[in-house]
Amino acid sequence: MNGHIENREQRLQSLIEAHEREFPTSPSVGVRSPGRVDLMGSHTDYNEGFVLTLTIDRDTWIVASPSNEDTITLRSLNLDSTCSFALGDTEVLDGWGRYVQAVAMTLSGAGYPIRGFHGVVHSTIPISSGLSSSAALEAAVATLFEQLGDFTLDKLEKASLCQQAENEIVGVNCGILDQYSSVFGEQGKAVVLDCRSLSHKATAIPSDLRPVICNTCAPRKLTGSEYGERREQCEKGAAYFNALDSNLKTLRDVSPGIFADHEANLPHLVAMRSKFIIQENARVAELAGALEENDRSRIRTIMAASFIGARDLFEIGVPAMQSMFDSMSSAPGCVGCRQAGAGFGGCMIALVESNKTSDFIDQVKDTYERETGIHADVYPIRSSAGSGVLPTFR
Repeated sequence: MNGHIENREQRLQSLIEAHEREFPTSPSVGVRSPGRVDLMGSHTDYNEGFVLTLTIDRDTWIVASPSNEDTITLRSLNLDSTCSFALGDTEVLDGWGRYVQAVAMTLSGAGYPIRGFHGVVHSTIPISSGLSSSAALEAAVATLFEQLGDFTLDKLEKASLCQQAENEIVGVNCGILDQYSSVFGEQGKAVVLDCRSLSHKATAIPSDLRPVICNTCAPRKLTGSEYGERREQCEKGAAYFNALDSNLKTLRDVSPGIFADHEANLPHLVAMRSKFIIQENARVAELAGALEENDRSRIRTIMAASFIGARDLFEIGVPAMQSMFDSMSSAPGCVGCRQAGAGFGGCMIALVESNKTSDFIDQVKDTYERETGIHADVYPIRSSAGSGVLPTFR
């Protein structure tokens, strides 16, 4: 079973039947956690800045039953593979199972009662696409452990522990954006996340605009050197300004004016990366305000500036992303569009006039395929609540 399933009852029944085939009992617990797309704020999270993030109705579901042994066995219906490990294992698995094991190890290390289980997982979030499939899996696993162990994590602690699992065990030095979004998402709202205070406020999207995911089908690999290099360059920029003024702790604290005064003193690449982050951080509040005022000209300008900065200053683009941006920008009903996630391929996001969504999708697919020879995956989304228990199992 792969991809997106519109019928929730059918999807749940498929998971239950798969669990009963694989294991000697019916599942007693079911959880879900959503993916997310950032409407604005690329790479601002680890610079303690702001992100305008939207949890989406593409999500990860797990159904499971407790095991009498200290082992975890989880079957993926997407990948047709199984991960299995003992709770005391210290050698980290390869592949997707390391995310599951990392959450188990991190929660156990924090003193929570982790139980073994048999389970089946299915996700409608495309893998390696920039929609936080790994964070959704982590948050779903953490929620499952809560149910099996009869304990409740504070939401911020859950997000932080999932980030810790990815940082320290999986080995991806990500910020907290993905995990926070998966845990705190609000149905019907986008969220302005303050990555320093780890707090947020909800903001509305005009009711006649529809977010549309445009997957370039050019996969991303965040464990590659590019992500780490960008983060290191940002840290070097922050260190320069912190040496000037101890109140300038990260690039979030550096105003455009202060940056302009010192830009020439920075190494070229450090200056480029820092400039993008400072501008991108400001664009989060600008886009949130434009959405609240339904100022479509500003929405288009702000989102385009983000894409151009990501391409030219932060250099996280690939040719497929430029082709997709051109295809989206020229399609019917497009109010604004930009990259999503960390770049280097994967998904992009457009805000589209609702009554033109079908025409937009058809033209983007056609134009992009003519340009690249790649068949894109383009689909509308709605905002979703954060991680929790599936209704059937409440």
